[in-house]
Amino acid sequence: MFDLEIRSLAAELLNMSLERGFTVATVESCTGGLVCGALTAIAGSSLMVQGGLITYSNEAKTALAGVPVALIQQHGAVSEPVARAMAEGGRSRLDAGFAVSITGVAGPGGGSVEKPVGLVHFACAGPSGTRHRERRFGAQSRDEIRRLSVLEALDLLREAVLAGP
Repeated sequence: MFDLEIRSLAAELLNMSLERGFTVATVESCTGGLVCGALTAIAGSSLMVQGGLITYSNEAKTALAGVPVALIQQHGAVSEPVARAMAEGGRSRLDAGFAVSITGVAGPGGGSVEKPVGLVHFACAGPSGTRHRERRFGAQSRDEIRRLSVLEALDLLREAVLAGP
């Protein structure tokens, strides 16, 4: 189901979690649960994965991850502040050591000059704070933007875990 690169990175995270004793959660918009799916595709992932929230709509971002409505109104759903709030809310609500979030424009429609198709914001909240990344994957297919987003989210999570608490 997932390509070798995604499976390898998810397996690496599982091994790291077993060695270091951390748990993870995901809060996903444009990937619709693919990151959590990649993690739970690995045998033994129940020792690491607390759960995942699919917060596709703005209302779900608020209701499930606790993102303030005012933050979405001020910055838009696809923004650094909202990605950070999603990760922090997911970490808190799912009682995880680390939580990674994704919010973006996967296309093919929905983009604008300020927020084009392929723009994705990622955040990872952990014991030492919240990290953010912004990527512009360009006008690739929806499937490819989502695949690249899964890889980026897993890599950000790995980076945060390696940095430690």
